[in-house]
Amino acid sequence: MEPGVDIDRDGAVAVVTIRDPARRNALSAPIRAGLIEAFTTLMRGDDDCRAILLTGAGGSFCSGGDISTMEGMGSFSGRARLQAGHALVRLMVRGEKPIVAAVEGYAFGAGFSLALLCDHVVAARDARFGAAFGKLGLMPDMGLLWTLPQRVGIGKARRLMMLSEPLTAEEAAGLGIVGTLAEPGAVAAAAMAKARAFADAAPLPNGITKAALAAWPLPLDQMLDHEAQGQGVLFGTEDLQEGLKAFYEKRAPRFAGR
Repeated sequence: MEPGVDIDRDGAVAVVTIRDPARRNALSAPIRAGLIEAFTTLMRGDDDCRAILLTGAGGSFCSGGDISTMEGMGSFSGRARLQAGHALVRLMVRGEKPIVAAVEGYAFGAGFSLALLCDHVVAARDARFGAAFGKLGLMPDMGLLWTLPQRVGIGKARRLMMLSEPLTAEEAAGLGIVGTLAEPGAVAAAAMAKARAFADAAPLPNGITKAALAAWPLPLDQMLDHEAQGQGVLFGTEDLQEGLKAFYEKRAPRFAGR
């Protein structure tokens, strides 16, 4: 079977699977293009999708970039390669729908970056993470310079990126990179449970919150402007009235995204 990206559905959760297990789901050009197509469809053209679960086939999340295509690559082609990947970064960070990563095996290099583009990371206790770019003579990419300091702080980010230090899942959880630890073999179920929780949450506030966080860090006054504009929109929604009604009736709200 040719490497590719699959989309499956479980109710309001879309499951996006990177499928190239022979190479531990390396982020090749076809895989990258498949992810861009998948996230474009789900973020912009699928109203029934409320949350996205991103995973890899064959017991590994993503081993990093496709190093087999890097030999002989010049500066201009390297820049073009990165700019193509940045389309995926923007889709995942700025897209309105929450993304859960289900990490088994390895999330190294660009695979590490890919996991940190997700809103929540569920990982097997025997999973491994690492910003291994420096070992190839490269700097971190696919948004890691932006995402990692937000998770761990600038000092720890310097160490992890500049020394290419690998992390166990336990260590990654201690730093705030992993949000939920699961036993080996139980990652898919744990990640689906978290994705369903995101899907059940109010979609409009989640979308506006993701948009505000995508602009971080901003000066206080600009972030307060984001709050005023976003909350102003939400005060006029049917979902707010449903949330208030459910609160008084002591039941779970049924948000419709309106």
